[in-house]
Amino acid sequence: METNICVAGFGGQGVMTLGKFLASATCDSTDKNVTFFPSYGAEQRGGTANCYVVISDEMIGAPLGDVMDDLIVMNGPSLNKFIGTLKPGGRLFINSSIVKDKIERDDIELIEAPVTELALEMGNSKVLNVIMLGVYVGYTEVVAPEIVWGTVEHKLGSKPKLLPLNKAAFDKGLEIGREFKVKNGKN
Repeated sequence: METNICVAGFGGQGVMTLGKFLASATCDSTDKNVTFFPSYGAEQRGGTANCYVVISDEMIGAPLGDVMDDLIVMNGPSLNKFIGTLKPGGRLFINSSIVKDKIERDDIELIEAPVTELALEMGNSKVLNVIMLGVYVGYTEVVAPEIVWGTVEHKLGSKPKLLPLNKAAFDKGLEIGREFKVKNGKN
């Protein structure tokens, strides 16, 4: 089975880090094949940013596809740019703190999480990507949560003071993702 994922937002939202965490967890701790392909806009912080992650049980023929199984959008412009790439039956994860557009498609699964708002409530806007990573992993189970957290913990290991906040952020995201899974009848 192959899963094509696009993560999109603007620079500074941790879009690339979210994709890297997911790709690294898959590559380092599973027998699946994975690719990570970043794409930056004119500026890193404040400009557009997106990345693609492909996770597969088979060899991956090309790192990019025109059709996404999963789309994670952190802002409105990213939704407008990439919604057409999401296949029917695909899963759309949106940062509902920022993305206010009405979703017109009724052929996809919609998972909304106010990750910016939650990160601010936790005291650090920089964990919004870790919350969304948790939402994605909690809903899809594409990689086991403990494997993903182990990767996050390893990558942030040189900054141990950040671990408790990031663990709380990841756990909050897992909770939201699992709740949506039950709500959408995917259990």
